[in-house]
Amino acid sequence: METISFDKLLLRTSFCCMASDGNIDAREIALIKNLCEESEIFKGFNFSDEINLLVTLINSEGKSFIRQFLSHLNDAELSNDEQLTILDFAIQTIHADEQLEYSEIKFFKNIRHRLSITDDQILNRFPNIEMFLEEDIESVKSIDEITSQYLDNIHFPQFESIQIES
Repeated sequence: METISFDKLLLRTSFCCMASDGNIDAREIALIKNLCEESEIFKGFNFSDEINLLVTLINSEGKSFIRQFLSHLNDAELSNDEQLTILDFAIQTIHADEQLEYSEIKFFKNIRHRLSITDDQILNRFPNIEMFLEEDIESVKSIDEITSQYLDNIHFPQFESIQIES
């Protein structure tokens, strides 16, 4: 599997969080665009092209696209700061539409379980997300089961291309 750059991993994180509830909200798009514009990580980055490439990929590959993203995340060698940045982008994206869906929390757990930082490190930076870190009532034996549970219960529609206003 090819490696992807940290900027593209961040964008995919936000994109997958945005799509994780089966809906792409204009507030989520605006937030992700703003995060990209404000971060030094995204210098020289064409947001419109990159986000619409992700729309095309999720439309054509569906759940395989999500699995591939999670594999990239699992295989990435990230510093603690980079892991916290990934979680920051995820949390902001999940909250952008002001509706918290269980599928988004479940997807966040899929991201979290692929990172090596501790829950204490996460809660030190993001003290208001305890519910995102709680164990599910059902007994989960592995990260593969968490991923399968999420993907078995989500349906991705065909998303429209994203029109970016300047």
